This record gives sequence, C-alpha cells and structure tokens, in this order.
Amino acid sequence: MRRILHVDMDAFFAAVEQQRRPELRGKAIIVGGSGDPQSRGVVSTASYEARPYGVGSAMPLRTAYALCPHCIFLPVDYDYYASVSKRIKEILHEITPKVEEGGIDEAYLDVSDLDESPEAIAKEIKRRIREATGLSCSVGIASNKLLAKMASDLRKPDGLTVLTPKEIKNLLWPLKARKLVGIGPRTELKLEQRGIRTIGELAGVAAETLVEWFGNAFGRYLYDAVRGIDERPIVTHRAPKSHSREVTFEEDTDDTAAVKSTLEALVRRVAEDLRSEGCTGRTVTVKLRFADFETHTHSKTLDTPTDVPEVIAEAALECLERFDISKRVRLIGVRVEKLSEKG
Repeated sequence: MRRILHVDMDAFFAAVEQQRRPELRGKAIIVGGSGDPQSRGVVSTASYEARPYGVGSAMPLRTAYALCPHCIFLPVDYDYYASVSKRIKEILHEITPKVEEGGIDEAYLDVSDLDESPEAIAKEIKRRIREATGLSCSVGIASNKLLAKMASDLRKPDGLTVLTPKEIKNLLWPLKARKLVGIGPRTELKLEQRGIRTIGELAGVAAETLVEWFGNAFGRYLYDAVRGIDERPIVTHRAPKSHSREVTFEEDTDDTAAVKSTLEALVRRVAEDLRSEGCTGRTVTVKLRFADFETHTHSKTLDTPTDVPEVIAEAALECLERFDISKRVRLIGVRVEKLSEKG
C-alpha cells in the first residue's frame, strides 16, 4: 500500500503576514488584491480569526468588508510568499525526491520507500517548517492523493490526520458534498437540486446515473472518489502547457492607450516566466473582458517559438487590433502556449 502525505500550509498568505509583522498576530486579517476593500479584488487568504465572520477565499473584497469591516486588509505580496514557499519546498525535497507541488502552499509526498512511519515523517516535516519559517501546516496521511488531501483538511490548523479506507464512511461521508475534491459550486447546486447534500448521499448514486448527470469522465470520477479510489501517481515534474498573465482594471476603461500599455506590461511578465522556465512559445492569445462580463479572445501563431518580449508584444498588439473595443474594458490578459524547451 502506498503512503502519501499531503502538506497544506495553514492560511498561508495571512500566516506569512502575521509572522513577519508580529503586531498582526491574533488579529483578523484579509489578504487580497491591492489591499483596498473597496477595490475589485478578491480574498486570497483570510486568517483564522477572520473566518468566523464568513470570510473565505475568492470572495470579493467588498463582500468581505461588509462581513468584517474591522478586519485588517493587506495587499498580496506574491514575491515574498513565493520566497517562503521555496524554503518550505526545499524542506520537503530534503525528506524525499518524490514531491509533487500542488501550488504555492501545498504539496504531495510519496514516502512509501522510507523506513520511518508516515506519522513520524509528518511530525518531522511540521517541526522543520516551523523552525525554518515560524509557520504551521496541516498534514494528511493516506494511501492516495485524494484521501491525503481530504485528510489534511479535517483538522486545521496545525493538524495531523491519518485516513484509512475503513474510515471513509465515518469521517468523509457525513461531510457536505462540496468537501469532496473536484466538486465546485455548480456541481454542488446540481446535486442539491437532486436532493444530494452529503458525500454519503452521493455514494448512494449508481455509476450509470452519475455518468448520465455529469458525463463519462466526471461521473466515473465521482463514483470512485466517494469510495476513496484514486490511482494517480505522484508527478514530480510537469512541463507547463502555457504561461499567462491578466489584470482587472480598477475602473472599466475605454482608454485604448491604457489598454495597450497594460498589455505590453503583461507581455513582459509572461516573457520573464518563459525565460525562467527555459521555454519558448508559439501561439499568443489576448483576452478581453468587457464591463458587461462578455469575454472574447484572439490568437496568433508565430512561425517559430520565441521568448523575446518584443516579438510576443507585436503579436499581442496585432490580436488587440482585431477586437471591437466599443465597450469599456474590465479585464485584459495574454497567454503564450504551444511551448517547447529551449535547445
């Protein structure tokens, strides 16, 4: 049986801010966007002190402010968070090379080949991370990635949970269906419309019925997931399929010059991302979202892959000229795909 750990940092962005600014410890803080609660940004992370007020990730900052006006709002300092994340990932790679990074604040480890018990390894990880960063993490231990991830969420913050197949019915089935990895708001609504509100109730639906409701791939995933079945391996390296950047304007704009300059700035950042990954890209796509939330894209495929910002910018501006900008622009983004490694 495989032994998989899921390491999940607790309220990562907020915890980092509280660690580097001791005066914030124990206070309700919200990290998101520019830090202005009246802006269009969304909540990236809310500290555990803010969560009892109903504040959650991806919530509009204005909504978070209405729920918790006395919260302290802070801007996202992604570069600093990434530097802390890098140190944490270094610690995990010191444990085993079989590490799959799930994001800036989480990772999976396959410790099946290690002599120590997974509980001992988890405790060592928690100790090293706390000593190096002052931060806490929650660790889930199971026989696969799905169960390990769900286990890490059962006892937060600073938890350590072992989830065996025999405990699925007792620990997971009473939970709301939304707690199952892969179920978002739309799927949750569809299930509720059919009278299904818990993972256990979902487990009572036949595979054929789930396929009928959600299609073959997702329907069969749900049938397996509620039973704790997950054969996915730990993937230690993923070649990126694309690099993209986008930004939402503070106010909708019809200023063409501002849209162009913003696009050029995004192109520079994407080009930096490509160079840092040692990649070049061939297809450039520009996305515009208008004030009415209507979204359109235009693409151009280059003759040869590139990471040169001027070449990417030229293609992006050609794409931009193909838009009918008769409405005010809310968001602009650029994506470079069809990537290949530099020789």
